[in-house]
This record gives sequence, C-alpha cells and structure tokens, in this order.
Amino acid sequence: MPQLRFSACLVVGFAIISAPLASIAEESAATESPAPSAPVMPERPSTPSRSEAMAADLVRQLSAGEFISLKEGDVDFVALWRPANVGSPKGVVILLPGDGESANWPSGIGPLRRGLPDHGWHTLSLSLPDSPTLTPPASASDAAEQAPEAPGDETDAQAEQADATDAPNEAGYLPEDTAAPPAEPPLEPDDGEAPTDEQSLQPDQSERIAERIEAALGFARSKQPKRIVLLGQRTGGYWAARFLQQQGPSDVQHLIMVRPQQPEGQDDPLAQLAPTLKVATGDFYYKDGLGSQSAALERLNASRRLDHPAYRQVGLPPHTGDRQVDQEQLVRRVRGWLDKEM
Repeated sequence: MPQLRFSACLVVGFAIISAPLASIAEESAATESPAPSAPVMPERPSTPSRSEAMAADLVRQLSAGEFISLKEGDVDFVALWRPANVGSPKGVVILLPGDGESANWPSGIGPLRRGLPDHGWHTLSLSLPDSPTLTPPASASDAAEQAPEAPGDETDAQAEQADATDAPNEAGYLPEDTAAPPAEPPLEPDDGEAPTDEQSLQPDQSERIAERIEAALGFARSKQPKRIVLLGQRTGGYWAARFLQQQGPSDVQHLIMVRPQQPEGQDDPLAQLAPTLKVATGDFYYKDGLGSQSAALERLNASRRLDHPAYRQVGLPPHTGDRQVDQEQLVRRVRGWLDKEM
C-alpha cells in the first residue's frame, strides 16, 4: 500500500509539472515560426507603343470589314483594306504613313485610302512601327488620346495646320500633338559595354518596315491585281523608295511620294535614292513650303542628271484653309497621275 500511494504521487506530480512545460514549448514554437514572406508584386504589363495604341484605336472605331491582320515575322499588325468600287479594278495602292501617323491619318493617307476606290483602285493602308526617335506614350490611353479619332474631328484641323507650314524638320514633319522629340538624349553605354540580349535581338526599324511591306505585297498579290503601286507619305515615301531599291520586286513598277521626308538617323539621302529607281515615280510636294520646294528641286535635278525616263514632279497648290477642299485636291492630283502613267 505505501508503494502504491508513492507511485500515485509520482504520476500526479509529473502531470502537474508537464502541463506548464508543454504550454511553454507551444509558445516557444509559435514565437520561432518563420515570418511570412514579402508579397510578390504583380508584373506590370508592358506599355504598348504609339503605333500599337493608334492601331488598336482604329480597330475600335472602324467596321470589322475595313481592317485586316497581317504578319511581320511572328508579330501581327493592323492594315486597312478597301476594295475598288468598280467592276474591273485597275490595281492595288499600298499606303505607307509617315512617322507618328496612323493608317487612317486625316491628312493625305486617310483621304487617299477612302477616295481612290471610287476611281478603280483597291487600297491597303499599313500601320508602321514607331521610329526610335519618337517618345513612347506614358500609357495606352495617352497614345489613344493623341491619335486622331475620326475624319473631321479637331485633330484633323491640327494636322492640316501642321501641313500648312510644310517646313522640313529633324523629326520628320511630326505634328506637335502626335509625336514629340525625346526630352533628353539617351545615355550612351560605356566604351566596351556590350549590348544587352534584348537590344541585340531587337530588329532594325528598316527591317521591320521591309517585312511589313512584304506582307502587304503578299496580300495584294492574292487579289491578282493588274498593277501594284507603293505610295508613301512623308517618311513613308522614303521607306517605299528604299524598299524598291533594296528588294526590286518586278511587279511593283510605280512609286508615289507625297511630301517625302528622310527619316532621322538614315544615312542614304532621299535625293540620291528615289531618282535612281527605274520605276515610274510621282513626286508630290506643296508649293507653299520653302523647305519642301528646295528639297523637291534637289530631287528633280538628281533625276535629270540620271536621265530618269519617268520621274514626274507634281506641285500641289497652296493650302486654302479648307481641309476638305485641300484633301480632295490631293486625291484628284494623285488619281490624275495614276491615270496618265497607266
């Protein structure tokens, strides 16, 4: 009996002592648990380029039948297609806008793409990649606000006001409300610093534009047209001429340049590029711009020295101040040149 009472006391005593020890162990384990890891910030989506934002804006505004998707390598881009409004089309005119301009730009490109189908021409207007000199928009909404919403809006008047000056500048005749030069030049890498993988893999702008023109030609050829014409406005005229010089497609025998402008950063002068092409060339410029007149004269003299058989310049009359009248005049002159050359 004394032994049983002693054993019972040991059991009760051990239980009394172990209870607080277990509580202390639990508190210690809770204290030593690892701190929660810092929350992972979600990755911000990349900001679309100005040209991508303007193209997306056009897709929202225009009917589904007007835009098509073409491929530049593995990248899709938007083009605007309008079939000719006649039973026997004369051919396809591929339109290249200038830097900072959309495929439906209210000055030149838009009126031509909508007007030429009434005179027997299919039109295919391309959206081109941004120039490296363009300042990217802070957001997609910012770029969309800077893009023209539709023909006849306030942006049209601003574009026409920029046309009226028509003086060449280093940005490539960019409207102030559409594309501004960079606030400060980019920092140059230190001597011997190799470009990053992303920079080395980034295609050159000229290569990207050439791929887009090739894609447009492929689409145009699928329509089995009688003729294919390249028409470029501002810097788009330069890229069209450069493509013809480098690629020389046999089925493109006509080039139209509307107020052509050499892009910043390109070494080949336009006056030494366009006149060397052995294709019928229409060089359109405005007579009320002193800078454009002197540049046009330089191109004309170069074509004369090379004895170009089909280089024609068309001096457009000064702006009237009426946007619709001025654009109808341009469409009429381009159509007249096409009819004469065909």
